[in-house]
Amino acid sequence: MKPVMRSALAIAAVLAAVSGDAVAQDGQSFDRIERGRTLAVLGDCGACHTAPGGKPFAGGLALETPFGKIVAPNITPDRQTGIGNFTNAEFLSALREGRSRGGKLLYPAMPYPAYTKMSDDDVLAIRAYLATLTPVSNAVVSNQLPFPFNIRMAMLGWNWLNFTPGRYQPNSQKSAEWNRGAYIVQGPAHCGTCHTPKTVLGGDKAETPLAGGMLQGWYAPNITNDSRTGIGTWSKDEVVQYLKTGTNSWTLASGPMADAISHSTSQMVDADIAAIATYLKDSGLGGATAAAVAIAASDNAMRAGAAIFKDSCAACHKDSGLGEAHLFPRLAGSALVQADDPTTLARVVLHGTRAVATSAMPTAPAMPAFDWRLSDAQIAAVLTFVRNSWGNAAAPVAAGAVTKQRQSLAAAP
Repeated sequence: MKPVMRSALAIAAVLAAVSGDAVAQDGQSFDRIERGRTLAVLGDCGACHTAPGGKPFAGGLALETPFGKIVAPNITPDRQTGIGNFTNAEFLSALREGRSRGGKLLYPAMPYPAYTKMSDDDVLAIRAYLATLTPVSNAVVSNQLPFPFNIRMAMLGWNWLNFTPGRYQPNSQKSAEWNRGAYIVQGPAHCGTCHTPKTVLGGDKAETPLAGGMLQGWYAPNITNDSRTGIGTWSKDEVVQYLKTGTNSWTLASGPMADAISHSTSQMVDADIAAIATYLKDSGLGGATAAAVAIAASDNAMRAGAAIFKDSCAACHKDSGLGEAHLFPRLAGSALVQADDPTTLARVVLHGTRAVATSAMPTAPAMPAFDWRLSDAQIAAVLTFVRNSWGNAAAPVAAGAVTKQRQSLAAAP
């Protein structure tokens, strides 16, 4: 046998081994596999399906929900503990209908209510990519919910109330870029899973999409064009910069959004980020809202808050509340500061936080914790001051709300 022929066969054998049996058998092209990888990035699959210190996509990460704990399953091509034995039909059903092998009903922690909008080709491209991963043997017990939420048959009723299956339908009145952004936001990126308010049953409030919602002790902010509590004052370029780098002239990403930026948006191709920004800035959601009335500076809480701010906050955020771009978030005019729900504000003052680090912005500034230094009443006062200064206007923060947050953080594992 000629050396060139032997080399070619050796390379083919290596590629088949790297790609995995499913890919070799299905004859998937490298372009298709790469598109599947890109779609997996859009869906942030790795972040949910990789436990801290664990093998990529091998599952084991505990997801806290209002109803209890669900552990993300293994989605490597392992045949015993992963998805190596799934057929195309079973994979499509799991992602888009919430039904796994054998008809097992899934919980919407796996965001099939969003993935249902994805095309067959995109879903199967993800499967082609996942089939190239190294199989990992890692058996995961996903359902760790307490009774009665651990009864999967209850999902039949939940789906009837909250789930509308169907593919994304393009808007012929909008550009291709707008439609691409709408498809990503509503489908693979499943932005509404975090940013849309939820009903008592955990379903999306369809009448207020992307208007903000609670997530694992954080408030995922309003990302509509609301001019006071959303991103209405952000330019398209500022949206792009935030998603790509984790920061812009308004804010820095931390908490769950830091993970989303680190594992997903900062890894997206530029065209997809631009499409998301185009859609969000022209989604038709939000817009101008009635002006809120700021609390008077003479109010006792405002006066106390002003003194605390001067002593503990102004060095970084400045007396003007303008902060320092890419280092200390701007408070004046901030949508998050004026949000209806101050949970995130109370959390970061109590517990501190660290901004995301990306290749474009690797500094990752930190906010120190003040739980040891400020009482609940003092934190409530300074937050009330921040929410009603420099043109801001929002409801006062009660000391009891800070107490509840402090207790919740203390009880967290």
